[in-house]
Amino acid sequence: MASSIREALYQQFDEANFILQETGEGVPTFWVKKRQIAAVLRYLKSEVERPYPMLYDLTAIDERVRTHRPGQPESDFTLVYHLLSFDRNEDIRLKVPLHGESPSLPTITSIWPAANWYEREVWDLFGINFEGHPHLRRILLPPTWQGHPLRKDHPARATEMGPFHLSEEKQQREQEALRFKPEDWGMKRTAKSTDFIFLNLGPNHPSVHGVFRIVLQLDGEEIVDAVPDIGYHHRAAEKMGERQSWHTYIPYTDRVDYLGGVMNNLPYVLAVEQLAGIQVPERAKVIRVMLAELFRIASHLVFYGTFAQDVGQLSPVFYMFTDRERVFDIIEAICGGRMHPNWFRIGGVAQDLPFAWKRLIRNFLHYLPPRLDEYDKITMQNRILKKRTQGVGSYTVAEAIEWGVTGPGLRACGLEWDLRKQRPYSGYEQFQFDIPIAQHGDCYDRCRVRIEEMRQSLRIIKQCLDHMPAGPYKADHPLTTPPRKEHTMHDIETLISHFLSVSWGPVIPAGEACVSIEATKGNNSYYLISDGQTQPYRVRIRTPSFPHLQMIPLISRGAMVPDLIATLGSIDFVMADVDR
Repeated sequence: MASSIREALYQQFDEANFILQETGEGVPTFWVKKRQIAAVLRYLKSEVERPYPMLYDLTAIDERVRTHRPGQPESDFTLVYHLLSFDRNEDIRLKVPLHGESPSLPTITSIWPAANWYEREVWDLFGINFEGHPHLRRILLPPTWQGHPLRKDHPARATEMGPFHLSEEKQQREQEALRFKPEDWGMKRTAKSTDFIFLNLGPNHPSVHGVFRIVLQLDGEEIVDAVPDIGYHHRAAEKMGERQSWHTYIPYTDRVDYLGGVMNNLPYVLAVEQLAGIQVPERAKVIRVMLAELFRIASHLVFYGTFAQDVGQLSPVFYMFTDRERVFDIIEAICGGRMHPNWFRIGGVAQDLPFAWKRLIRNFLHYLPPRLDEYDKITMQNRILKKRTQGVGSYTVAEAIEWGVTGPGLRACGLEWDLRKQRPYSGYEQFQFDIPIAQHGDCYDRCRVRIEEMRQSLRIIKQCLDHMPAGPYKADHPLTTPPRKEHTMHDIETLISHFLSVSWGPVIPAGEACVSIEATKGNNSYYLISDGQTQPYRVRIRTPSFPHLQMIPLISRGAMVPDLIATLGSIDFVMADVDR
C-alpha cells in the first residue's frame, strides 16, 4: 500500500518535490513544500485512485530545540497533515517545513471544511498563520491571551511565571473582550429589514453536557445559524505531556475523556511501547481489552441515560447510573480506583488480576443483558422518544467523512468501520464480535448503535473471562515502567533502576509513533515524538469529540431549538475530550 501511494505521488508531482521520512510505525510520511501542499492534499482527497477522503488530524511541531531529526529538512516549525483512506485502510502523513518566527501558508478550508477548527487551534497554540482562513481567531484560549503556549519558549508551569494580578484596567479589558459581536463570529443578517435574534445556550447549561457554549441565531424557534464556542475546559494536556516523564504522564490521560477511564491510557502506552520496541505479554493484552470494554459499557450507560433525559424521559438515567456503579465496583476491585484508575503501564498493567475477579465478571455478565432488554422497552420503543429523535440531526456517510466523524456516529450512517476490526490492536484480532451499524445517521440511530455496542462489549468480556491466558502481567523489557515489583528488591542495582525509572522516567529512543484506538466516542490517537529524553518532545492527542462538535452548525440549521438538544445528546461528547 505504502509503495503504491508513493509511486502515485511521484508520478503526479515528480519525486524531486518530496522527501520520504522513514517511521517505525509504518505510516507513509512525506515532506512537501508549502507552495505545493494544497495541490497534493486536493489530489489525495479526490483525484488519486482509492483516495484519502478524511482529514483525520492537523497539528504542528516546534522544531527549534529538537536535536534528533535524521533525514528531515531544516525547519523552525512543521505542519503535519494526517489523512485517512477507508478503501485502502491506510493513513498518510504530510509534513510542511516552515521557517521564521511568524510562519504562514494557505488555508485548506476550501478542501476540507473540518480544517477550520484545526487551523485555528494551530494558530492559537503555535502562532502559524493560515492565509485566507475565514475566521482565524483563538479557539481554546481567551482572546486576550499573550503568546502561543505550545511553542517551546512558552512556560509550562505556573512556577515559571510571575504571580497573577488582576488590575482594574486588565479586568475591564477582559470584560470588553467578552462582549458578543455577531459580525466577529461570522454571523450575517438574513435580510436588510431583519435584526439579529440570539440565544446563548451555555456555557453552563445541562443540555450542553459540560462547559460549552453555542450562540444561536434564531428566526422564531428555527435555527438560522449556530456557532459553537469551546475552550472553557482547556487544561493544556498536550503541554503537560511535554513536561512530564513518559511514566508520570499516564494519570493525565485519564482526564481527557474522563468517562473513558483506562481507555485513555491505552493509545498512549501503545505509542510509547512502539517507540521503545516493547512486546506486551498476552495476559496483559487481554486484561487491557477487558478493562477497556468495561469502560466502554460504563461510558455508554452515561450516554444512554442522559440522552433519554435530554428528550424528557427521567427514569432511565437513574437505572443506568446504578448499573454504571456496578461496573465501577468491578473496576475498583481490579484497579483500586473507579473513574480514573490510571492503571495501564508502559509494558503492561499495574498489577495482576485479584483473587475472585472471575466471580465479579461472571455476575455482571449475567446481570446486564436483561437490563438492556428492559431499557429497550421503556426507552427505545417509547413513542415520544422516537418522535423527538428519528430524522433529527441526521447526516450522510459522505458528510461524516468530510467533517472527520468516527466511531458510533460514523457507523450510524451505515459505514462498517471499527479500528478493533480494521486494524486490531492489543490482541483484538483474537476476539469474536460484530460491528453494529445503522442506516439513517440520525439521533435515534446513534443511540441504537451504542446500545448494541454494549452487548458486543459483553461478548468480548466473556471471552476474556473464558480464555484469560496465564503468564506475566508486564513485560521484562528494560524500558518497561516501572519494573515488575518482584524484580525491584533483588539487589541494590535493580532498586536504583526502579527508583530512576519512576522518578526520572525511562529514556525512550528518538523517533515518532502514532497509535489510534476505537475509544468510547470514536477514534482516539496519540502522536508522540521522542528526542531521546526522559519526557516526550511532542504529545499530540487527536480526540473524536473535537471534530464532532465542529459539525453542529451543519446539522442544526433549519432545525428547532428542542431538536438541537436531542442532537447534542446524541453526539456523546465530553468537553475535556474537546478542549484537552
